[in-house]
Amino acid sequence: MMSEQAQELSPESPEQSGPNKKKNGIGRAIFLFITALCFVYLYSRLNGAAAREGLTLVAYMSQVFAAVNWIPWLALMVCYSLFYFSIDTLVVTKALNWFISDIKYRDIAPVRASAYIISVFNEQIGKGAMAFYLNKRHHIPSWEVGSVMLFIMFSEVFYLLIWATIGYSVGGDSLPSEFALIPYIAGFAAIFLILWISYFRGLILPSHNFRERRIFHAFREAKPKHYLGFFLLRSPALIAAIIVYTTALNLFGVDVSIMTLLPLLPVIFFAAAAPTPMRAGAITFWVFLFPENEGQLAAFGFVQHNFFILFNAAIGLVFWRRAQKDLFG
Repeated sequence: MMSEQAQELSPESPEQSGPNKKKNGIGRAIFLFITALCFVYLYSRLNGAAAREGLTLVAYMSQVFAAVNWIPWLALMVCYSLFYFSIDTLVVTKALNWFISDIKYRDIAPVRASAYIISVFNEQIGKGAMAFYLNKRHHIPSWEVGSVMLFIMFSEVFYLLIWATIGYSVGGDSLPSEFALIPYIAGFAAIFLILWISYFRGLILPSHNFRERRIFHAFREAKPKHYLGFFLLRSPALIAAIIVYTTALNLFGVDVSIMTLLPLLPVIFFAAAAPTPMRAGAITFWVFLFPENEGQLAAFGFVQHNFFILFNAAIGLVFWRRAQKDLFG
Protein backbone atom coordinates (compact mmCIF):
# COMPACT_ATOMS: atom_id res chain seq x y z
CA MET A 1 0.00 0.00 0.00
CA MET A 2 2.69 2.48 0.95
CA SER A 3 4.73 1.72 -2.17
CA GLU A 4 1.71 2.44 -4.37
CA GLN A 5 1.17 5.66 -2.44
CA ALA A 6 4.77 6.64 -3.05
CA GLN A 7 4.31 6.08 -6.76
CA GLU A 8 1.26 8.30 -6.83
CA LEU A 9 3.13 11.07 -4.98
CA SER A 10 6.36 10.69 -6.92
CA PRO A 11 7.75 13.68 -8.87
CA GLU A 12 6.52 14.15 -12.37
CA SER A 13 8.54 13.03 -15.31
CA PRO A 14 9.96 15.73 -17.61
CA GLU A 15 7.29 14.91 -20.16
CA GLN A 16 4.55 15.59 -17.61
CA SER A 17 6.02 18.73 -16.08
CA GLY A 18 5.66 20.90 -19.20
CA PRO A 19 1.86 20.72 -19.52
CA ASN A 20 1.43 21.11 -15.76
CA LYS A 21 3.59 24.22 -15.72
CA LYS A 22 1.53 25.63 -18.56
CA LYS A 23 -1.70 24.91 -16.64
CA ASN A 24 -0.25 26.51 -13.51
CA GLY A 25 0.67 29.58 -15.54
CA ILE A 26 -2.87 29.88 -16.90
CA GLY A 27 -4.28 29.44 -13.38
CA ARG A 28 -2.05 32.23 -12.03
CA ALA A 29 -3.05 34.51 -14.89
CA ILE A 30 -6.76 33.94 -14.18
CA PHE A 31 -6.14 34.46 -10.46
CA LEU A 32 -4.36 37.77 -11.09
CA PHE A 33 -7.05 38.90 -13.54
CA ILE A 34 -9.86 38.22 -11.04
CA THR A 35 -7.90 39.95 -8.29
CA ALA A 36 -7.27 42.99 -10.50
CA LEU A 37 -10.97 43.21 -11.37
CA CYS A 38 -11.90 43.09 -7.67
CA PHE A 39 -9.51 45.90 -6.74
CA VAL A 40 -10.47 48.07 -9.72
CA TYR A 41 -14.15 47.69 -8.82
CA LEU A 42 -13.50 48.45 -5.14
CA TYR A 43 -11.36 51.49 -5.94
CA SER A 44 -13.93 52.94 -8.34
CA ARG A 45 -16.80 52.48 -5.86
CA LEU A 46 -14.89 53.86 -2.87
CA ASN A 47 -13.39 56.75 -4.78
CA GLY A 48 -16.86 57.66 -6.05
CA ALA A 49 -18.29 57.53 -2.53
CA ALA A 50 -15.45 59.74 -1.25
CA ALA A 51 -16.01 62.25 -4.05
CA ARG A 52 -19.69 62.51 -3.19
CA GLU A 53 -18.69 63.44 0.35
CA GLY A 54 -16.14 65.98 -0.92
CA LEU A 55 -13.27 64.00 0.62
CA THR A 56 -10.16 62.23 -0.55
CA LEU A 57 -10.30 58.45 -0.46
CA VAL A 58 -7.90 58.30 2.51
CA ALA A 59 -9.92 60.85 4.49
CA TYR A 60 -13.17 59.07 3.65
CA MET A 61 -11.94 55.67 4.78
CA SER A 62 -10.36 57.19 7.91
CA GLN A 63 -13.80 58.51 8.89
CA VAL A 64 -15.32 55.07 8.29
CA PHE A 65 -12.79 53.30 10.51
CA ALA A 66 -13.01 55.97 13.22
CA ALA A 67 -16.77 55.47 13.53
CA VAL A 68 -16.57 51.73 14.29
CA ASN A 69 -17.31 50.52 17.83
CA TRP A 70 -14.15 48.42 18.03
CA ILE A 71 -14.20 46.96 21.56
CA PRO A 72 -17.59 45.16 21.29
CA TRP A 73 -16.64 44.06 17.77
CA LEU A 74 -13.37 42.56 18.96
CA ALA A 75 -15.05 40.67 21.83
CA LEU A 76 -17.71 39.40 19.45
CA MET A 77 -15.19 38.13 16.89
CA VAL A 78 -12.98 36.42 19.47
CA CYS A 79 -15.97 34.47 20.81
CA TYR A 80 -17.13 33.60 17.29
CA SER A 81 -13.68 32.41 16.20
CA LEU A 82 -13.39 30.13 19.23
CA PHE A 83 -16.87 28.74 18.61
CA TYR A 84 -16.07 28.16 14.93
CA PHE A 85 -12.89 26.31 15.87
CA SER A 86 -14.82 23.99 18.17
CA ILE A 87 -17.39 23.20 15.47
CA ASP A 88 -14.79 22.85 12.73
CA THR A 89 -12.76 20.42 14.83
CA LEU A 90 -15.91 18.44 15.63
CA VAL A 91 -16.76 18.13 11.92
CA VAL A 92 -13.27 16.91 11.03
CA THR A 93 -13.27 14.47 13.96
CA LYS A 94 -16.65 13.00 13.04
CA ALA A 95 -15.72 12.66 9.37
CA LEU A 96 -12.53 10.81 10.30
CA ASN A 97 -14.52 8.58 12.66
CA TRP A 98 -17.05 7.80 9.93
CA PHE A 99 -14.59 6.78 7.27
CA ILE A 100 -11.24 5.89 8.83
CA SER A 101 -10.94 5.14 12.54
CA ASP A 102 -11.96 6.24 16.03
CA ILE A 103 -9.81 9.33 16.66
CA LYS A 104 -10.62 11.49 19.66
CA TYR A 105 -11.57 15.15 19.47
CA ARG A 106 -8.69 16.15 21.76
CA ASP A 107 -6.24 14.47 19.38
CA ILE A 108 -7.59 16.33 16.34
CA ALA A 109 -7.78 19.78 17.98
CA PRO A 110 -4.00 20.51 17.99
CA VAL A 111 -3.46 19.62 14.34
CA ARG A 112 -6.67 21.30 13.18
CA ALA A 113 -5.64 24.48 14.98
CA SER A 114 -2.07 24.29 13.72
CA ALA A 115 -3.30 23.85 10.15
CA TYR A 116 -4.95 27.29 10.44
CA ILE A 117 -1.45 28.82 10.50
CA ILE A 118 -0.60 27.36 7.11
CA SER A 119 -4.08 28.08 5.79
CA VAL A 120 -3.34 31.81 6.04
CA PHE A 121 -1.25 31.28 2.90
CA ASN A 122 -2.92 28.26 1.31
CA GLU A 123 -5.94 26.28 2.52
CA GLN A 124 -4.95 23.16 0.56
CA ILE A 125 -1.46 23.05 2.08
CA GLY A 126 -3.15 23.31 5.48
CA LYS A 127 -5.15 20.19 4.69
CA GLY A 128 -1.95 18.50 3.51
CA ALA A 129 -0.38 19.29 6.89
CA MET A 130 -3.28 17.50 8.59
CA ALA A 131 -2.71 14.47 6.38
CA PHE A 132 0.99 14.45 7.31
CA TYR A 133 0.20 14.75 11.04
CA LEU A 134 -2.35 11.92 11.05
CA ASN A 135 0.01 9.74 9.05
CA LYS A 136 2.86 10.27 11.53
CA ARG A 137 0.77 10.32 14.72
CA HIS A 138 -1.86 7.66 13.97
CA HIS A 139 -0.25 5.80 11.03
CA ILE A 140 -3.19 6.60 8.76
CA PRO A 141 -2.30 6.56 5.04
CA SER A 142 -2.26 10.08 3.64
CA TRP A 143 -4.59 9.14 0.80
CA GLU A 144 -7.29 8.13 3.34
CA VAL A 145 -7.03 11.49 5.10
CA GLY A 146 -7.05 13.22 1.71
CA SER A 147 -10.24 11.35 0.88
CA VAL A 148 -11.93 12.64 4.03
CA MET A 149 -10.75 16.20 3.35
CA LEU A 150 -12.18 15.90 -0.16
CA PHE A 151 -15.50 14.72 1.28
CA ILE A 152 -15.57 17.72 3.65
CA MET A 153 -14.82 20.18 0.83
CA PHE A 154 -17.47 18.59 -1.39
CA SER A 155 -20.10 18.59 1.35
CA GLU A 156 -19.29 22.21 2.23
CA VAL A 157 -20.56 23.34 -1.18
CA PHE A 158 -23.95 21.67 -0.67
CA TYR A 159 -24.21 22.82 2.93
CA LEU A 160 -23.78 26.46 1.90
CA LEU A 161 -26.16 26.01 -1.02
CA ILE A 162 -28.86 24.57 1.24
CA TRP A 163 -28.60 27.56 3.57
CA ALA A 164 -28.62 29.98 0.63
CA THR A 165 -31.79 28.28 -0.63
CA ILE A 166 -33.41 28.49 2.81
CA GLY A 167 -32.54 32.16 2.96
CA TYR A 168 -33.86 32.81 -0.52
CA SER A 169 -37.15 31.12 0.29
CA VAL A 170 -37.53 33.48 3.25
CA GLY A 171 -36.38 36.80 1.80
CA GLY A 172 -35.97 36.33 -1.94
CA ASP A 173 -38.07 39.39 -2.85
CA SER A 174 -35.59 41.77 -1.21
CA LEU A 175 -32.50 40.27 -2.89
CA PRO A 176 -30.73 41.33 -6.10
CA SER A 177 -32.26 39.77 -9.20
CA GLU A 178 -29.21 37.54 -9.70
CA PHE A 179 -30.23 35.56 -6.61
CA ALA A 180 -33.29 34.26 -8.47
CA LEU A 181 -30.90 31.65 -9.90
CA ILE A 182 -30.51 30.03 -6.48
CA PRO A 183 -33.60 27.72 -6.68
CA TYR A 184 -32.51 26.50 -10.12
CA ILE A 185 -28.94 25.91 -8.97
CA ALA A 186 -30.25 24.12 -5.88
CA GLY A 187 -32.53 21.89 -7.97
CA PHE A 188 -29.68 20.93 -10.29
CA ALA A 189 -27.38 20.34 -7.29
CA ALA A 190 -29.96 18.07 -5.61
CA ILE A 191 -30.20 15.90 -8.73
CA PHE A 192 -26.42 15.83 -9.02
CA LEU A 193 -26.00 14.80 -5.38
CA ILE A 194 -28.51 11.94 -5.75
CA LEU A 195 -26.65 10.67 -8.82
CA TRP A 196 -23.30 11.14 -7.07
CA ILE A 197 -24.31 9.10 -4.02
CA SER A 198 -25.95 6.45 -6.21
CA TYR A 199 -22.82 6.13 -8.31
CA PHE A 200 -20.42 5.75 -5.38
CA ARG A 201 -22.78 3.33 -3.64
CA GLY A 202 -22.73 1.19 -6.79
CA LEU A 203 -26.42 1.68 -7.60
CA ILE A 204 -25.69 3.06 -11.07
CA LEU A 205 -22.87 1.99 -13.41
CA PRO A 206 -21.95 -0.86 -11.03
CA SER A 207 -19.12 -2.14 -13.24
CA HIS A 208 -17.46 1.26 -13.62
CA ASN A 209 -14.02 1.26 -11.95
CA PHE A 210 -13.46 5.00 -11.55
CA ARG A 211 -15.10 4.95 -8.12
CA GLU A 212 -12.52 2.41 -6.93
CA ARG A 213 -9.70 4.94 -6.85
CA ARG A 214 -8.33 5.25 -3.34
CA ILE A 215 -8.91 9.00 -3.13
CA PHE A 216 -12.66 8.25 -3.32
CA HIS A 217 -12.62 5.98 -0.26
CA ALA A 218 -14.79 8.34 1.82
CA PHE A 219 -17.34 8.73 -0.98
CA ARG A 220 -17.66 4.96 -1.38
CA GLU A 221 -18.32 4.65 2.34
CA ALA A 222 -20.58 7.69 2.61
CA LYS A 223 -24.33 7.13 2.94
CA PRO A 224 -27.05 9.79 2.83
CA LYS A 225 -26.96 9.93 6.64
CA HIS A 226 -23.33 11.08 6.50
CA TYR A 227 -24.16 14.01 4.21
CA LEU A 228 -27.06 14.89 6.49
CA GLY A 229 -24.82 14.51 9.52
CA PHE A 230 -22.29 16.89 7.99
CA PHE A 231 -25.02 19.47 7.39
CA LEU A 232 -26.33 19.22 10.95
CA LEU A 233 -22.87 19.34 12.53
CA ARG A 234 -21.68 22.29 10.44
CA SER A 235 -24.88 24.36 10.58
CA PRO A 236 -24.40 25.81 14.10
CA ALA A 237 -21.32 27.60 12.77
CA LEU A 238 -23.32 29.27 10.00
CA ILE A 239 -26.22 30.16 12.30
CA ALA A 240 -23.72 31.74 14.68
CA ALA A 241 -22.05 33.52 11.75
CA ILE A 242 -25.35 35.07 10.65
CA ILE A 243 -25.95 36.43 14.16
CA VAL A 244 -22.35 37.59 14.56
CA TYR A 245 -22.11 39.24 11.14
CA THR A 246 -25.45 41.00 11.62
CA THR A 247 -24.28 42.40 14.96
CA ALA A 248 -20.87 43.31 13.56
CA LEU A 249 -22.38 45.14 10.59
CA ASN A 250 -24.45 47.25 12.96
CA LEU A 251 -21.27 48.07 14.89
CA PHE A 252 -19.83 49.31 11.57
CA GLY A 253 -22.85 51.57 11.13
CA VAL A 254 -24.80 49.42 8.67
CA ASP A 255 -28.41 48.74 9.61
CA VAL A 256 -29.12 45.16 8.54
CA SER A 257 -31.26 42.33 9.88
CA ILE A 258 -30.64 38.63 10.40
CA MET A 259 -33.21 37.76 7.72
CA THR A 260 -31.35 39.95 5.23
CA LEU A 261 -28.07 38.12 5.81
CA LEU A 262 -29.56 34.62 5.86
CA PRO A 263 -29.43 34.14 2.07
CA LEU A 264 -26.43 36.41 1.52
CA LEU A 265 -23.82 35.02 3.89
CA PRO A 266 -23.49 31.54 2.33
CA VAL A 267 -22.83 33.19 -1.05
CA ILE A 268 -20.29 35.57 0.49
CA PHE A 269 -18.54 32.62 2.14
CA PHE A 270 -18.19 31.08 -1.32
CA ALA A 271 -16.48 34.29 -2.42
CA ALA A 272 -14.28 34.31 0.70
CA ALA A 273 -13.04 30.82 -0.24
CA ALA A 274 -11.70 32.14 -3.55
CA PRO A 275 -7.88 32.48 -3.40
CA THR A 276 -7.66 36.27 -3.76
CA PRO A 277 -5.33 38.47 -1.68
CA MET A 278 -6.85 39.92 1.48
CA ARG A 279 -10.14 38.14 0.67
CA ALA A 280 -10.78 40.63 -2.14
CA GLY A 281 -13.58 38.46 -3.54
CA ALA A 282 -15.56 38.61 -0.31
CA ILE A 283 -14.98 42.35 0.14
CA THR A 284 -16.18 42.96 -3.41
CA PHE A 285 -19.35 40.97 -2.75
CA TRP A 286 -20.13 43.03 0.35
CA VAL A 287 -19.78 46.30 -1.58
CA PHE A 288 -21.81 44.96 -4.51
CA LEU A 289 -24.66 43.77 -2.27
CA PHE A 290 -24.83 46.95 -0.18
CA PRO A 291 -24.01 49.73 -2.67
CA GLU A 292 -25.38 52.47 -0.42
CA ASN A 293 -22.69 51.82 2.22
CA GLU A 294 -19.55 51.34 0.12
CA GLY A 295 -17.06 52.59 2.69
CA GLN A 296 -18.53 50.76 5.68
CA LEU A 297 -18.86 47.50 3.74
CA ALA A 298 -15.36 47.65 2.28
CA ALA A 299 -13.94 48.26 5.76
CA PHE A 300 -16.16 45.57 7.25
CA GLY A 301 -15.30 42.96 4.63
CA PHE A 302 -11.57 43.63 4.90
CA VAL A 303 -11.43 43.59 8.69
CA GLN A 304 -13.99 40.84 9.29
CA HIS A 305 -12.62 38.17 7.00
CA ASN A 306 -8.93 38.87 7.61
CA PHE A 307 -9.33 39.05 11.38
CA PHE A 308 -11.10 35.68 11.29
CA ILE A 309 -8.24 34.09 9.32
CA LEU A 310 -5.50 35.65 11.44
CA PHE A 311 -7.16 34.94 14.80
CA ASN A 312 -7.62 31.31 13.77
CA ALA A 313 -3.89 31.25 13.07
CA ALA A 314 -3.35 32.65 16.58
CA ILE A 315 -5.38 29.74 17.96
CA GLY A 316 -3.03 27.50 16.00
CA LEU A 317 -0.03 29.06 17.72
CA VAL A 318 -1.51 28.10 21.09
CA PHE A 319 -1.60 24.46 19.98
CA TRP A 320 1.63 24.54 17.98
CA ARG A 321 3.88 23.18 20.73
CA ARG A 322 1.44 20.35 21.46
CA ALA A 323 1.30 19.42 17.78
CA GLN A 324 5.10 19.40 17.56
CA LYS A 325 5.33 17.21 20.65
CA ASP A 326 2.83 14.74 19.20
CA LEU A 327 4.83 14.55 15.98
CA PHE A 328 8.41 14.55 17.18
CA GLY A 329 8.18 13.60 20.87
